Amino acid sequence: MTRARVYLLPLALAALVAAPSADAGLRLKGIDTTAFPAVRATLVAPLGARTPRLRESGRRVVGYSAVNLGREKAIVLALDRSQSMRGRPLAAAVTAARSFVAAARSTDDVGVVVFGHNAFGLTRLSAPAAAADVLGGLGVDTKSGTALYDAIVLAARRVSMDDRPGRAIVVVTDGRDVSSSHTLAQAVQAAHSAGAAVYAIGIGGPSFTPDALKQLASETGGSYRQARSASQLSSVYTALAAELARTWQLGYVTAARPGDRIDLLATVPGAGSARRATTLAGESSAAVAPSPVIPSSGYSALGTLLIGLAVGVLMLLACCFWLASRRGNRLRARLAPHLGAAERPTKVRRREGRAAAQARVADLIENAFGELREFKRLQRAIDRAALPIRLGELVAVAAGLGIVLAFVAAVAGSASLVILLALAVGAFAPIAFVLFKASKRVRLFDTQLPDILITIAASLKAGHSFRQGIQAVVEEGADPAASEFRRVLTETQLGRPMDDALADLSSRIESKNLTFVVNAVTIQRQIGGSLAGLFDMVADTVRQRQQFARKVRGLTAMGRMSSYVLIALPFGVGGAATAMNPTYMSPLFHTSAGHKMLVGGVIMITAGSVILNKIASFKG
Repeated sequence: MTRARVYLLPLALAALVAAPSADAGLRLKGIDTTAFPAVRATLVAPLGARTPRLRESGRRVVGYSAVNLGREKAIVLALDRSQSMRGRPLAAAVTAARSFVAAARSTDDVGVVVFGHNAFGLTRLSAPAAAADVLGGLGVDTKSGTALYDAIVLAARRVSMDDRPGRAIVVVTDGRDVSSSHTLAQAVQAAHSAGAAVYAIGIGGPSFTPDALKQLASETGGSYRQARSASQLSSVYTALAAELARTWQLGYVTAARPGDRIDLLATVPGAGSARRATTLAGESSAAVAPSPVIPSSGYSALGTLLIGLAVGVLMLLACCFWLASRRGNRLRARLAPHLGAAERPTKVRRREGRAAAQARVADLIENAFGELREFKRLQRAIDRAALPIRLGELVAVAAGLGIVLAFVAAVAGSASLVILLALAVGAFAPIAFVLFKASKRVRLFDTQLPDILITIAASLKAGHSFRQGIQAVVEEGADPAASEFRRVLTETQLGRPMDDALADLSSRIESKNLTFVVNAVTIQRQIGGSLAGLFDMVADTVRQRQQFARKVRGLTAMGRMSSYVLIALPFGVGGAATAMNPTYMSPLFHTSAGHKMLVGGVIMITAGSVILNKIASFKG
């Protein structure tokens, strides 16, 4: 007896070790390709597993989403109340269903559909507690019949209206369908359209046949369970809840063609992998041999991206050449024999053609949007930055860069939000550069302003005129002051009054100190007096204002740095947590509640940044 125990001990230990590994196995099932090119599948993984990874025929998938039903889901319970459930079976089914619904997570939405000779919705999708309360008053149908398929179709419609990506239908019945207006195929199609898996529970009896329920479960990615009697439903519901907690609903957009056979490989880090092959819905298309013009490397993901970029660049160049050559060719050809002009070099003509095409595009944009207030502000920013670019050219560059970045993100298979973000970043980058250059140039002009005023005052004291004082600034000063006052002199030489030229300089630079100086000079020139003394006084005032602003900025530096740290802290902590544990942060990015939290957080951070900026800033 002792020797037998010794021999059985290793077997018992092996059984204990093997039991968890069997539970930890992965099962990939319910592959749905009816919504081509969207492909959906169901993966049963170990409890607490990390987010699965999915590959199609050895390649990464595009538009991939993975939703764990144990975290958040929309679930509809379809309960049979036909006459065959009269008495204790219905009471036991209702009690078990109430326990199952009450045990649902607070983040779940639960609805109830009941069916007898027909199907109707008992509750809409709402909090689990509301569905549990309604189930208490459920009674047996007064008419005979079982509308099982109608209940599945109604439940699919209800669950499709919920915004949660994870969806499931639980159906409990003790009989077969006898009174539905829909067929089994239509019920399966409705579940596919809703993106819901059907989990069927059959209550055994003399006339019970589970074939239809098994087909519903297998074709939608769910599972089938059978209870020998209604009293066993509680344990069946418990097992179902455990399975839902381990179930992932996967979805992506396939790159294969209808009729092609694909091999899906789902991998869970630290838990293994599961593989399943299927054929895409639709008729098979004949395989196309690779073109000998394109090398084999061109059919890879990187090669496809490079070829797409090359085609896009060639199309843009073709449009530019067409715009450059469309106008003027006929008139130039007719006038050339009579003008006798020498033939210009090809490079010069091409350069002039490109310049003409750019000018036409800029004219078109400025004529269409030039009157908008935002475009006028952008034009003033270009003037302040003194950049050799027109408003229409800047807008065209911003739009082109945004489209190129969005195209690259789309070809790389990024999500729609990433594509829109790439479009926004590409479109705003040139405009942000112009605004940065304009702000930097204005700050440099403000720094030079006291020295400019002293130079003009010294020139006036030496007996020179006000115009000659400005000329001294142009000759002896540095940019940007020299270039701006040179423009003032040029305008006055063309006949514009000095006061108007200075006012235009003030509005173009948008400097408070310069506006103060121009107003003082204009008043002094109108009422008379010593301009030299005025400039000395104004120079001293401007210098004191600048010193006071620097002192305030130094005193508020700690407050501003604190605001920067407080604003950047949530993003830094969120990024670090996502990098260290993506599964922990996954609900924040892949659930509706997480999206609401993100939007609320961004709104609160924005409001806080405005308040902190008001506290740490001073406008004198």
